[in-house]
Amino acid sequence: MSGNLRSPNSPDVVVDGTGRRVALVCARFNDLIVERLERGARRALVDHGVADDAIETFWVPGALEIPQAARAAAASGRFDAVVALGAVVRGDTYHFEVVSDASAAGLMQLSLDTDVVITNAILTVDDENQAVVRAGDDDGNKGAQAALAALETLAVIDSITAGVRPAM
Repeated sequence: MSGNLRSPNSPDVVVDGTGRRVALVCARFNDLIVERLERGARRALVDHGVADDAIETFWVPGALEIPQAARAAAASGRFDAVVALGAVVRGDTYHFEVVSDASAAGLMQLSLDTDVVITNAILTVDDENQAVVRAGDDDGNKGAQAALAALETLAVIDSITAGVRPAM
């Protein structure tokens, strides 16, 4: 099963990136897919108010290097959010599991250790076709979804720290 199961009563948070700064940390490995994720993330951020010059893209060798670069971006104090973008395609060896698990665990730990919002759009797919679908130019682009998740999380955190409920 795929997709997002939602109750018809689920509130929507207003996603407004005005004044936000976002780092996109991208893996060069499988770069044709990751470039599409990066374009989708950038487009979604700009469409939701983030200034184009407030989005910076950083390229690292692969998915295993993303958590360290994301940590550096978060620690810089320059960004409200970091979006991780990569693609790990299953091969014939155990390496797929190592890379997938380690990169996800690194990003999760970072998200708990910093006040900067961290989202993960490192695709973990069985084949290249699955990656192409998830990096498409439509609403299914996982880079765009991760970018919007970052903005929504920022809005929720702002509402929690301000003691008000987010706009619905």
